[in-house]
Amino acid sequence: MSLCGGLAIYFCVSTSPCRPPNAEKVRVAVLGTGAAGLCAAQHLLSRPETFAPPVVFEMTERVGGTWVYEERTGVYDNGWPIHSSMYRDLRTNLPKEVMMFPDFPFDPKLPSFLSHRDVLQYLERYCESQGIMPHIKFGTMVEEVKPITVMTGEGKTTWEVTSCAASGGRRTDTFDSVFICNGHYSVPYLPSIPGLEHFKGRVMHSHSYRYPEPFAGHSVVVLGAGPSGADISVELADVGAQVILSHGNTPIKCLFPTGVHQAPPISKVLENGELQFLDGSLAHPQVLLFCTGYKFNYPFLDTNILGLQIQDHWISPLYKFLVPPAFPSLFIVGICKIICPFPHFDCQVRFALAVLDGTITLPSQADMEEQIERETEERIKEGLELNQLTMKSRQWKYYQMLANMAGFKPPPPVTRSLLEEVMSQRQKHPRQYREFNYRIVNDTQWELLEVQDSDRSRD
Repeated sequence: MSLCGGLAIYFCVSTSPCRPPNAEKVRVAVLGTGAAGLCAAQHLLSRPETFAPPVVFEMTERVGGTWVYEERTGVYDNGWPIHSSMYRDLRTNLPKEVMMFPDFPFDPKLPSFLSHRDVLQYLERYCESQGIMPHIKFGTMVEEVKPITVMTGEGKTTWEVTSCAASGGRRTDTFDSVFICNGHYSVPYLPSIPGLEHFKGRVMHSHSYRYPEPFAGHSVVVLGAGPSGADISVELADVGAQVILSHGNTPIKCLFPTGVHQAPPISKVLENGELQFLDGSLAHPQVLLFCTGYKFNYPFLDTNILGLQIQDHWISPLYKFLVPPAFPSLFIVGICKIICPFPHFDCQVRFALAVLDGTITLPSQADMEEQIERETEERIKEGLELNQLTMKSRQWKYYQMLANMAGFKPPPPVTRSLLEEVMSQRQKHPRQYREFNYRIVNDTQWELLEVQDSDRSRD
């Protein structure tokens, strides 16, 4: 059974390079109503001369995807998995000024660094204002997405999308195109640790973490020092937990609160249940909390048919990190990491629609695969073989390339400038950088407004 709740997933089939004036409108399925899915639906609805109104599938009963905070963990009453990994006190580590969709700003009265409630309200307002809500099938899970080749003069591919409703009933609909944007923050990745079965305490993943109070006074080893690992370690220490933050990076030089200590990665679990770290030191915590990220998961796709290899942290081949060469009407949106997510989704969706409306004629399957192989080799030479989907500063060249091919404006230079400023402040002031507020002046300039109260109330 496929998991489609939460983040956006959508699908689209490519048409001939030049659409005849009287061609039928392209039918597109959008699966999921997170930021990427809402972005796709908005662009489709803005092009009624080319695209039929999309059909948007959503497993839950509301929009927002990963930004919907759900206090429960595990599964819903109907047995479907809880998609969101949001924890109660999360605040964004990017300012709203670089997060927004083009031409749809956040409320200017909000601070730059938002609570998840602020972001969810933004997405709900976006959905309402763009007229997306009537096109959403809530409480519906996609089980299978299958390409069907129709032997016409154009050799057109259509897609069968089979779904089931929470209320019962299964149906199959046919579309011209499929965009997959179900995100990658819902299926936990758990690295292998020798002897883990000997650990006698509680083992959990940050996907199931919601708030720190249940861990007050406990000893906790947090494995992984990414944004979630660092944030959760601070939260736990603030309620009196004794935290060991285990990671393989250079020791983080910041003022963690009393109660947070850093250690190298775990090498193994001893038979008596103790954790042994790479430096030989030992710990016997009550809780082992994995903050080790998430893996790609598309159970509704037959990867053999599509010619795709889907691993925990890598999908191949994908032309421009988006299009399987064998099926250029299928778009897997939003798999790249360390990006400005909403502008990233917007650029990818615009590129995909340019493929569908004939603005872009893609190379042959062989040429796309050759280019993917060449670019992969280049990234390996740069030492990126383990993080090929990590964009960081590479995202700006990527957006410019998509924009040049599809004929739209990429994110303005001020987006990059402000993001680099925030990254610098995060290094200098890891616990205080969210207190800064910014304002976009124009496409090239931003300004610092004031430092907000670090004890700002969170609704």
